[in-house]
Amino acid sequence: MRMLLSNLKQYIHDTLAVSITSEKWSESKLLPFFLQDSYVFYRLQFLGQNCLMMADTRDQEESPAVIRKHMDQVRAKWDGEVIYVRDRVTAYNRKRLIEHNLPFIVPGNQLYLPMLAIDLREHFRRQRKISDYFYPSTQALVLHWIYNNQNGPGSTPTELARVLGYSKMTMTRAFREVESILNDAALNEEHGLLGVPSLNSRELWERTRPLMRSPVKKRVYVLQFDIGRYVGHRAGLSVLADYTMLAKPKNKVFAVSQEEWKLLRQKHLFIVLNFPDPQAVEVEVWSYNPRLFGYDGIVDRLSLYLSLQDLEDERVEIALEKLLEGISW
Repeated sequence: MRMLLSNLKQYIHDTLAVSITSEKWSESKLLPFFLQDSYVFYRLQFLGQNCLMMADTRDQEESPAVIRKHMDQVRAKWDGEVIYVRDRVTAYNRKRLIEHNLPFIVPGNQLYLPMLAIDLREHFRRQRKISDYFYPSTQALVLHWIYNNQNGPGSTPTELARVLGYSKMTMTRAFREVESILNDAALNEEHGLLGVPSLNSRELWERTRPLMRSPVKKRVYVLQFDIGRYVGHRAGLSVLADYTMLAKPKNKVFAVSQEEWKLLRQKHLFIVLNFPDPQAVEVEVWSYNPRLFGYDGIVDRLSLYLSLQDLEDERVEIALEKLLEGISW
């Protein structure tokens, strides 16, 4: 819960450029026991509003209709606005929360406060400047820590430069970039980023996800070439369809690094299109090597999520939420 509150404050600061104060709501003990067991309540002060944060602590996501009933019961004991907060909410339920006109915040993802005429959605991330995101090397470093649960090979810039294929200078900059984001961390040149291991993999993902961007630099379509013989990592909607109930796309999708793409262009003759074609293979050129975290011939789940998060398609959004639910943190 402390991490959720911290992420909430950081998200409010990043999106609205304001700070908020918080304190536990002592009168929550007057609520029915099932509400006390399901939620944690904090009084929030920001933008001149006295609000109550109703933070959902359950593993199972509840329907917006039930959440509305719960909020009505809380309002009977609270004279002010009530805001529903949860670390993850499916795209489908976020849409229904808006239809019910229920204030809610998903830190790092969406903020809907109708009483303040504020509605900030995922597209906020897409409008951020490139400089507001991690460098590709920094993103690769964070993903390495997430997948290895802080216990993988290499803990210093020198060691991880060898593991991830970057120079020591680049990896040292990546360490410092992460340290500037995680204010509770301290950088030590000999022993690595000391504060990061205090976060588990899921916490590190939630803390850094707003700063991560799609690894896809460009998408091209290749004719007259069996690219699957030369690159072994499937990607895009074709892989998302394997993980979820999403329908498979017409084009096969493969991911390659910028270096691999350059070598393919030099060694093989094929026709490259900049638009989809039913007979073509879609090639994603990534900013970091998809082989770093790929397995069994497919790209990793988190990179797959990031590569598709900007698609404005509700079916894809729902499938991406299912994709994250399938991760064993």
